[in-house]
Amino acid sequence: GNPAAIVIMDKMQPNDWMQLVAAEMNLSETAFLAPNKDPFKRVWQLKWFTPTSEVELCGHATLATAHIMFSEGYAKPQEAIRFETLSGELSAKKDSGGWIELDFPTSQTKIIENKPAFADALGLDPVQSAKATFDEEFDYLFELKSADQVKSFIPDKDELASLGSRAVTITAKGNQELSGNPDFVSRVFAPNVGIDEDPVTGSAHCYLSHYWNTKMGQTQFTAHQISKRGGTIKVDFNDDRTSISGRAVTIFKGSLLK
Repeated sequence: GNPAAIVIMDKMQPNDWMQLVAAEMNLSETAFLAPNKDPFKRVWQLKWFTPTSEVELCGHATLATAHIMFSEGYAKPQEAIRFETLSGELSAKKDSGGWIELDFPTSQTKIIENKPAFADALGLDPVQSAKATFDEEFDYLFELKSADQVKSFIPDKDELASLGSRAVTITAKGNQELSGNPDFVSRVFAPNVGIDEDPVTGSAHCYLSHYWNTKMGQTQFTAHQISKRGGTIKVDFNDDRTSISGRAVTIFKGSLLK
């Protein structure tokens, strides 16, 4: 799985301070959580920062935040937690098996008809290429011929960064030899936001769900991100919304001294 730091505050702090904390944590993302300014509005404010910048959406840090809220008594086990974020209102709930389900907006993918010239520079020979767009940012998505090709790909950080995208995702159909028999696998690289390779990326599955729905025709998937740490995600595609489910554990707790 993907580690995340969760900072719980009485009120939201200035972005400059949160960015310094995220740089000090030096994880893919640090989440910052605070009660809503309106005490009668049961929606929590949530922001995410990489070591170098704020991001509009982060799946694993949202899941980790919900886990902390459930385990530390900020939310009741049967409660649906609501978050106010740069990507709009998001929600999280826990099922009877301990999996935490996130309700996120689906990001549409647009197929790139011809193989992009820069694919060769990346060392890729994709079956198909696509682009996923969110507001002012975008990701590139490349489907490779096999899960083995995804696993063995050696990234060139400078070439990836030169594309100007938020991230570059490579994916392929799963196979029975992989643990959990996933429907598809992926890896995600985001050097432009300070992440050479993201261990597990919930936000990328918001467009991977759309991409593989158009390819396979199904709406429910088991996905595996085959980074060094690795992680399994349950994905439920429903047109404009995608549900992403995973598990989290608390590793340590501490206090920030300002």
